Amino acid sequence: MESGVVLKSTGSNYKVLDENGLIVDCSVKGKLRIKELRITNPIAVGDKVLFTRDLNSNATVICEVLERRNYILRKASNLSKHSQIIAANIDQVMLMITIVLPVTAVEFIDRFLITAEAYRIPVRIIINKKDLYNEDQLTKMEYLISMYNKIGYKTTRLSLVEGTGLEEIREEVKDKITLISGNSGVGKTTLLNYLNPDLNLKTEEISDYHKQGKHVTTFPEMHRMPFGGFVIDTPGIRGFGVVDMQRNEIYHFFREIFISSKECRFANCLHLDEPGCAVRSAVENGEIDSLRYRSYLNILEDGDRKYR
Repeated sequence: MESGVVLKSTGSNYKVLDENGLIVDCSVKGKLRIKELRITNPIAVGDKVLFTRDLNSNATVICEVLERRNYILRKASNLSKHSQIIAANIDQVMLMITIVLPVTAVEFIDRFLITAEAYRIPVRIIINKKDLYNEDQLTKMEYLISMYNKIGYKTTRLSLVEGTGLEEIREEVKDKITLISGNSGVGKTTLLNYLNPDLNLKTEEISDYHKQGKHVTTFPEMHRMPFGGFVIDTPGIRGFGVVDMQRNEIYHFFREIFISSKECRFANCLHLDEPGCAVRSAVENGEIDSLRYRSYLNILEDGDRKYR
């Protein structure tokens, strides 16, 4: 039996990087049971797997997925009771957002952040296309940067047209396994082409009608970087459903809300309308941003809602 890392999953076929640095095409025989997760993809990009080779037919079959150290999980958009693993065994996430073309909603950002927080995966927020923004949009960009920096999330202003922010991202990606995620059309694939021009991945313009991106990347794929490390490119995400969080623990993954909650009068406070709620006091006096609090309320209200 040999071991390797899954570079690409197309549903039933997998490209696996073996211990010798060679890429092997693998299939799966029978059903793989992965703990108790109800997931649409039992094998994800980044998974470490064991596989066997049939010397007669030269077929390679994955027979076991090794324990994951972490993963990013979201609710599958068309199967409400099932989840989808976006990637496994990653060192960090770069969440790419844009102020316009398309607009990335704050609640989408926060849904992604709390999911990463739950699995203790560091996130850097990349604000792309800054060369396109007018004065009001630049003001909004700086507001979001200030809001997220204040609670400990690193942010990078990126313009692939001007080349600003690219070197900073290259240094962060070097020698790590990085997931790049975000809405369709924010520039994930274009960034990958800048980081490794040999990839020559296909990109498309934003749809004028909806001002949203089109899915160009159809399956998640891990790419080797020439300067060291791997980057996982994912299909653009329009909705991000939060998975496996109890209603009374959602606030644990909003960093600033969790800190303030320690001063609440009641230990089981949900920070809605309870007396002596330190979180609501912190929102009222500006210590907790109202945008973040609104995200918390919306997720609390309906964790299953697909958010655009």
